[in-house]
Amino acid sequence: MRLTLDALETLDAIDQQGSFAKAAEVLHRVPSAVTYTVQKLESDLGVQLFDRSGKRARLTEAGQALVERGRELLRQAQSLENCVKRVSNGWETQLTLAVDEIIPLELLFPLIAEFDALVSGTRIRLTRETFGGAWDALIDRRADLTIGAAGEMPQGYGLASRRWCSVPFEFAVARHHPLADLPEPLQFEQIVRHRAVVAADSSRKLAPRSTGILDGQDTLIVPTLAAKLAAQIVGLGVGFLPEYMVAPHLGSGELIRREIEAPRAPAILHVAWRAGEEGRALAWFRQRVLGDAQLLRDLHAPEAHEPNLGTP
Repeated sequence: MRLTLDALETLDAIDQQGSFAKAAEVLHRVPSAVTYTVQKLESDLGVQLFDRSGKRARLTEAGQALVERGRELLRQAQSLENCVKRVSNGWETQLTLAVDEIIPLELLFPLIAEFDALVSGTRIRLTRETFGGAWDALIDRRADLTIGAAGEMPQGYGLASRRWCSVPFEFAVARHHPLADLPEPLQFEQIVRHRAVVAADSSRKLAPRSTGILDGQDTLIVPTLAAKLAAQIVGLGVGFLPEYMVAPHLGSGELIRREIEAPRAPAILHVAWRAGEEGRALAWFRQRVLGDAQLLRDLHAPEAHEPNLGTP
């Protein structure tokens, strides 16, 4: 067997980090060990995986194909490792929680500290997803549990979910934006003339989702909700934002709330997982997140509005 999981993990790290040196850092190895792993793999396979003609080594077509297929093997290996660990004592080797960007990540830190006290041996990994990406992360096996998945659950993928809560949205613009001084409610024909700021859907397998964009409206696509907020504050565009994100910027005058002819309904958020996968860490976090009233209260800062709690 010329391919090893160690070699695939090394290639994945190089591609993710952009260089051999940075890959060595995240893998906790010396750069020469990373270089040796790649050279040995190229020699064993008789295939050039990196183009070294420029200042930076870049994946060849063959190298890219190996990385993409290799990631699936790494995910399957991790799933197998977790399965064996669960058979032994019920605790997963690693549990990945995909948290939608609408949820402040720090709200989960007290739960993680509480979980640490169990001394289970399960490593916790937190990742960020946007819109349909929270569902997609389960389908693609990038995550074991998603927190804050918005909208309807995709059917036919073996997923399970429970409604968690709802978060209201506000249409917000910068104080100096042309829409700031028009009479309310704003009409669609007025809004469509101005660019919308959109946080990109992080889905890889599912079709990307989008909300709040009008037909024919120009868009500025940004990678995160935080970037969307920042772009709207400086007037690069308009759009809906979670009410709790808008609230701190109303008093300062950085943003103003505008009524429109058809307000956006609150986002219905879910906690979701793959049906039939019942490791102890997964069950613990699912139960604690769904039953933690304090976490729901903290979903909005005290100075913001209370979230609307849905019945799970």
